[in-house]
Amino acid sequence: MRQIINHFTDDDLYKLTMCCAVIDNFPRAQVKYSFTDRNNTVYPAGFAQLFMKQIEMLENVVITDEEVDFLKRKCGYIPHWFYTYLKGYRFNREWVKASQDEEGHLHIEIEGNWSDTILLEVKVLAIISELYYILTGDADHFDYDLYYAKSYEKAEKLLDAGCVYSDFGTRRRASLKAEDAVVKAMKDCYNARSWKGRLVGTSNVYLAMKYDLLPVGTMAHEFICAIGGMYGPQMANHIAMNSWRNTFRGALGTYLYDSFGWEIFSLNFSEDFANLFKGLRVDSGDNYEQLHKIVDKYKSLGIDSRTKQVVFSNALDTDSAIAIQKYASQYCQPSFGIGTHFTNDFEQVEPMNIVIKLVAVKITESWTFYNDTCKISEDDGKHTGKPEVIKRFMEALHI
Repeated sequence: MRQIINHFTDDDLYKLTMCCAVIDNFPRAQVKYSFTDRNNTVYPAGFAQLFMKQIEMLENVVITDEEVDFLKRKCGYIPHWFYTYLKGYRFNREWVKASQDEEGHLHIEIEGNWSDTILLEVKVLAIISELYYILTGDADHFDYDLYYAKSYEKAEKLLDAGCVYSDFGTRRRASLKAEDAVVKAMKDCYNARSWKGRLVGTSNVYLAMKYDLLPVGTMAHEFICAIGGMYGPQMANHIAMNSWRNTFRGALGTYLYDSFGWEIFSLNFSEDFANLFKGLRVDSGDNYEQLHKIVDKYKSLGIDSRTKQVVFSNALDTDSAIAIQKYASQYCQPSFGIGTHFTNDFEQVEPMNIVIKLVAVKITESWTFYNDTCKISEDDGKHTGKPEVIKRFMEALHI
């Protein structure tokens, strides 16, 4: 079996930026993650063993000087001490446990230092997705020349409509080759002529380096959810925003607000934070309803929402992004992070619907117990965590 992940930076930028913030603010925190397949997929026999073989192979993946130099050039907000950490970083198979039940469903748990295990999620998901298509034989039928052309056409539509967008598709891509075809097509299209819209870059650091694009990303829900587990959900957003400010000093100023719902975030989003952060990211709920909540909040603080960026990233495709662009441009500076629609849109396969979520945390290794945590989505039915934990958090937040 060939090795699926061969480059340390074949990962989303937000894992690196969050890792940096974790070391800076919560250096001794310990965490547990859990894998969920929302499609309840039955995996081929032996999948878990082959998956663990890929995890073992990760132990020989280390960051290169070329990758460090690229990050230093493109990401000036990352403190240089962090590269010393990355140069010494090594993956460890002991952090990961995988198995299949009698029906063939896949079970994966990850546990360890937060600063170590945080760099596993995206790589693990990308391995699962690509390995699944290899074992089912679907990968044998992927036509990458056709996929390049299809991706080029998507880029033309988005750029012609004035969309400012990025590729966010590493986690559930059909393969690295598929995401590579997308990023190449997007760049070629953008460079072909002048457009109303703009290709900002890609979340995948390796592909950003390969095609000399901007690596894009800030944070994921796990940062706020872990803090919610340590300190409670009521003040999690406040502590997260302060911690982010502590590390990045105003850079990477797009805040992901929906880890525990809009209402508690809104109570924590005071005028100083609203002025500090350049904008907000919509990742669940109805895009239009969420936009108006954001606009009303800025208005209540005396801030013109048209000066603020709103990044939409909730299960978008080309057509929905263009529709939002036409509507939202009168209220804010819209931009888009598009994932699975870019990197897993082969007609003959169903995209995987897989996630890895942080489910428990303790602030130091000396604690004898973990605190459970969860994510409370703006989408009904997409809460993640144990039902009793979700219930307890919702009661604490009066939801």
